[in-house]
Amino acid sequence: MKYLNYSKEELEEAGGLQTAKEIRHQPDVWIKTADKFFKESKSIKKFLESALKEADNIILTGAGSSSFIGQAICGILFSHFHVITRPIPTTHIVSHPGYYFSNLSTPLIISFARSGDSPESHASLELADKYNRKCFHLIITCHAEGTLANYKSKNPVWVIVLPEEANDKGLAMTSSFTSMLLSGLLLNFLDKEKNAYEQLELSVQHARHILSNNLDSLKTIAKINFTRGVFLGSGPLYGTALEACLKLQELTNGHIICKGDTFLGFRHGPKVIINENTLVVYFLSNNKYASMYEMDLIHSIHRGNKALLHIGISESQVDRINIEELINISDNGKQVGEDFQPLCYIVPIQVLSFYKSILLGLKPDTPSLNGAISRVVEGVSIYPVEV
Repeated sequence: MKYLNYSKEELEEAGGLQTAKEIRHQPDVWIKTADKFFKESKSIKKFLESALKEADNIILTGAGSSSFIGQAICGILFSHFHVITRPIPTTHIVSHPGYYFSNLSTPLIISFARSGDSPESHASLELADKYNRKCFHLIITCHAEGTLANYKSKNPVWVIVLPEEANDKGLAMTSSFTSMLLSGLLLNFLDKEKNAYEQLELSVQHARHILSNNLDSLKTIAKINFTRGVFLGSGPLYGTALEACLKLQELTNGHIICKGDTFLGFRHGPKVIINENTLVVYFLSNNKYASMYEMDLIHSIHRGNKALLHIGISESQVDRINIEELINISDNGKQVGEDFQPLCYIVPIQVLSFYKSILLGLKPDTPSLNGAISRVVEGVSIYPVEV
């Protein structure tokens, strides 16, 4: 059996079997995640309804890739629940809890964590309990035995544990990121299970299309000698742009330095980083209003510094766009709802990053040569704080 067009033996020798499997099995894990979610949906709904009777704000938190889930879904949850919703990484909360928590506030805190064992994950929840008048904890994690999955609080807690297959063993989060992202999206569909599965079916088709039809082109792109990466996405796809940066940097051990931004935000200074060694990737929205701003930015980039290569990722053919490579992730012309785009749009960048790691002579499962980064962050001291 092959994974990302490599044999098991080739991947074992290259140190990438685990990551290749975890990228490849995502569509299957998404189905298992949704099935498990809807088996528990009545209890989840009851908890959310109770929380939102009292909560005056929603905080989406996590560290690293887990924090980017919040960036992807914050606007989606706000438009659904009509409660102020903010993505705040645990790494912000721990050093400045008083900026985000108050004894005049009652937040619903939705925490995302692969292992749930990072020091900041647990500390953020304890600080929430300490600072807030009251709070509600909804924990979404991939590790049933992790610290976060077993968190005890004076405040109400509900834990959603994803299927074991979502708990990636490789360093870089792939199926854990997308499966937790999916769980966050499904909070909008507690009363619309049929609609959720319709969106999921299309997302699975998109991902399988990428993993079957775009591997050769992604490997060809990986062979190009770029040393910088720029990823642009707006709305829900901003979180995808940030995650894409981290994936490429992690899996290349920092050989590729990346910048993620929105299309409009990129105009305000960051555009200067583009040079002849830069790969620019556009995550193209199916929101027609947003796409007008995207097209304007793409045209303006070509009037400035010249990049090495421009790539677009889209669900449909895009006319009159000046890019060298368009990765069309839909093989039937059907589009998911805008909210679900982040789920499958990250898959081609996971694959590209994996290929680049192999080509650089790194081991994708453990790409950090000096151990500077690890699967679970270690060595973070948590200090006591007075309220």
